[in-house]
Amino acid sequence: MNRPEPRYPDPMDHTRAPVLEALDSYHANGRLAFTPPGHKQARSVDEQARRVLGDAVFHSDVLANGGLDDRRMRGHVLKDAEELMADAVHAEHTFFTTCGSSLSVKAAMLSVAGPQEQLLIGRDAHKSVVSGLILCGIDPVWVEPQWDAERGLAHPPSPQAYEEAFERHPDARGALVTSPTPYGTCADLRAIADLCHARGRPLIVDEAWGAHLPFHPDLPKWAMDAGADVCVTSIHKMGSGLEQGSVFHLRGDLIDPATLTLRADLLGTTSPSVLIYAGLDGWRRQMRLHGRELLGDALDLAAEARRAIDAVDGMHVYGRDDLAGPGLGHDLDPLPILIDVADLDTTGYRVADWLRSHRSLDVHIADHRRIGAQLTFADSAATLAPLLDGLRDVVEHRDELRGAPEVAVPKPSELRLEQAVLPRDAFFGPVEDVPLADAAGRIAAEMATPYPPGIPAVLPGERLNQQVITYLRTGLDAGMNVPDPADPSLRTIRVVARGASERERPA
Repeated sequence: MNRPEPRYPDPMDHTRAPVLEALDSYHANGRLAFTPPGHKQARSVDEQARRVLGDAVFHSDVLANGGLDDRRMRGHVLKDAEELMADAVHAEHTFFTTCGSSLSVKAAMLSVAGPQEQLLIGRDAHKSVVSGLILCGIDPVWVEPQWDAERGLAHPPSPQAYEEAFERHPDARGALVTSPTPYGTCADLRAIADLCHARGRPLIVDEAWGAHLPFHPDLPKWAMDAGADVCVTSIHKMGSGLEQGSVFHLRGDLIDPATLTLRADLLGTTSPSVLIYAGLDGWRRQMRLHGRELLGDALDLAAEARRAIDAVDGMHVYGRDDLAGPGLGHDLDPLPILIDVADLDTTGYRVADWLRSHRSLDVHIADHRRIGAQLTFADSAATLAPLLDGLRDVVEHRDELRGAPEVAVPKPSELRLEQAVLPRDAFFGPVEDVPLADAAGRIAAEMATPYPPGIPAVLPGERLNQQVITYLRTGLDAGMNVPDPADPSLRTIRVVARGASERERPA
């Protein structure tokens, strides 16, 4: 894979880890803090918390400024760490956040479009994107995913779908695409970036599941190398950072870096976790120095896992033939292992629950017919063996898993709801709670999001239909988790109050 030349005239020293080095110095100097955090280096911590978490967590939980660095950040600790990260992945600017990619993607959206302005967005977006729409009043132009009706899966929208959306909405401020999806399928980012740039519009890529992509040539092309303007990625998902560790990268001149900084500052915390910064810093060094080798081993392990699981009676591992090609994904990340269990006459929900209860194994994805096992470079033959044993054990106990309630998955055309009101107006306007059974035709005022993976089935401002209502009701009966409605049991759903719905979305 061709890589751009580094942006610095002299190679940067990627053996360095500025945050970790500053923490080392903090400990070596024996600093005594009369500042937050109030545990004061674990001296006042609950006994069980100290035993379970360990003193090292608290010893490195220090202030970012006035602790890790001086009160004016003159040591440039964070700045140096971000510049090293940018250099490692061929970005011009990188920003660390400790609030997950949910913050990062909102900051990116707010840097491209403002209230009442339009943004093209793939309808398979994460709920954090919808939260961004609610917060800032952006008018979404939804771009249809490529629906695999046979398997009940959505893949990223095609470049043609984005081009058609731009033709219908030439004033749209830019585009947002999710790639890879939580199921591992990828968009044709180069083609989408090219059509955005031909119009002078930026492309945002929610690449939360793609932190590893820049570091091995056999993985799908990642957003910065494909021409994206902003890329958001979660280091804690496929990397070795701590939970909530996220970065967003910027290239080109279509988005002002100062504007992006200001938008992130609106949403971020003034008390960032140095522990999370340290995880980001160490992961970058690890990947820059050893990523190709580590990911090569992971790819070999994933290939072995795919062969072994596909040989288990009643289980089928989706590969490129299933998920990539015309009308499907443009490319496939092979590390997420997606396993179809429909031939066992059960649901992914039941299989996931059985593995957790009987084999102490947790899988990432569980839906009406699949489970997903996420592999990273942290896995090995030692961790793969219990997974294979557990899956074979599932087959031995298939009689216990049969007879799961059926989920009524709608046709793709029935899944697509009309966006009748802007998400912000529906969410913040007058609302009422109605029985789910009586909600067809009403305009939703809240999200209903099967989780994981966190892609909303219903958004604020969408007009509910009976097919989606039945899908959610049967899904909950079968074991689906829908945590975000005001009533998570969905006996009732929050809708726009009668008399308020005439404030409909402008054409």
